Amino acid sequence: MTPGFRQRLESAVERFEELERMLAQPELAGQVRKFADLSREYSELQAIVLVWNELLGLDRRESEARAMLSEKDAEIRAMASDELEQIDQQRHQLEGRLNALIVPADPNDRRNLFLEIRAGTGGQEAALFAGDLFRMYSRYAELRGWKVERISGQAGEAGGWRELVARIAGNGAYSKLKFESGTHRVQRVPATESQGRIHTSACTVAILAEVDEIDEITIDPNDLRIDTYRSSGSGGQHVNTTDSAIRITHLTTGLVVECQDERSQHKNKARALSLLSARLLEAERSRQQNEISANRKLQVGSGDRSERIRTYNFPQGRVTDHRIGLTLYDLDGILAGNVDALIEPLTEAHQSDLLAEIG
Repeated sequence: MTPGFRQRLESAVERFEELERMLAQPELAGQVRKFADLSREYSELQAIVLVWNELLGLDRRESEARAMLSEKDAEIRAMASDELEQIDQQRHQLEGRLNALIVPADPNDRRNLFLEIRAGTGGQEAALFAGDLFRMYSRYAELRGWKVERISGQAGEAGGWRELVARIAGNGAYSKLKFESGTHRVQRVPATESQGRIHTSACTVAILAEVDEIDEITIDPNDLRIDTYRSSGSGGQHVNTTDSAIRITHLTTGLVVECQDERSQHKNKARALSLLSARLLEAERSRQQNEISANRKLQVGSGDRSERIRTYNFPQGRVTDHRIGLTLYDLDGILAGNVDALIEPLTEAHQSDLLAEIG
C-alpha cells in the first residue's frame, strides 16, 4: 500500500470520526438538509472504515500466524501456513473492495443521462448501425429496469437513425454508461453489397449527465429563442395536430435543442430546457478541465468524438475496445444488451488510473 493511499485512508477515518461527533449534536436535528448531507457522507465513509478495520485485523492475525511458524510442533506450523494462505486470500478481496470505495466519487454517477447517437461516415450503413447501437443501449437499460425516452431523432432513408437523442432514467445510469462517449466503428457486409465486401462505417455516441436543480447552471431567458412547430407523426390518431414541438436556440453559444415526443408543449419545453442545460454544463466542464490540465482525464479515454474507441466486427463476431485492448467474441450477446462485459473492465481500468493518481 503506497503512502499516498494510506494517507487518504487515514483522512477518511478522521473525517468519519468527525462526522460521528457532528451527527450526535442535538441542534443538528432541526437542520434537515444539512443532516441528510452529513448522514450520506457518514454512510459512504462508514463502508471504507469497516473494510479498513478488517484489514488491520488481518495484520494482527498475520503477525500471530508468522510467530507460530517458528514453533517446533509440525502440526502447529501447518496450521499457521494454512492461516497465512487464508489471510492472503481475504486481504486480496478486502483490498479490492477498498480500492473501489476509496477512489474519488464522480458526483454525476447517480444521475440520469441523455444519450446522443449520430451516424458518421458510411451513409445508410452508418444510420443502420446507429439503430443497432440504440437498440443495444435500450436493451441494456431494460435489463436493469431503467426507463428509456426518445427525445428527438431523424430516421435514416433505409432504416436506423441519422441522429437520435434519448433520455435514460435509472439508478446509476450515468455511472454505467459514461465511458461510451466516442466513435464506434462497425465492419460488416451491407445487405446491398453484391460482392460480399466488408464496409467500415462509424457513429458517434455522447453521454451527458442530466442536470438537476442543485447544479449552478443559470440560463438567461433573454439568451433563448424558442420556436414551436407541428410534431411529425406516423399518421392516424397519433399525429399531432397542434404546434406542440419545441426548438430552443441558445443565442450566446449557438446550441440548438428540440423535443417533439410529448403531446404537451409544456412538457416538450421542459425536456428541451433540461437537455440544453446538460449540454451547457458539459461545455463548462470541458472548459474547466482544459484550464486545469490538458492531459487530465476524468474517464477512460478522452471521449473525444474523433477518437475510435470501439470496433464491432460482424464477420468475426468480435467486439474490440481500443482504450483498454479488450477483445470479446460475443458480438450478438453484446448487441442484445450484455454491455456489462465491456463496461465492467472499463470501470476497473478507470479505478486503477485513479488509484495510481492517489498513490
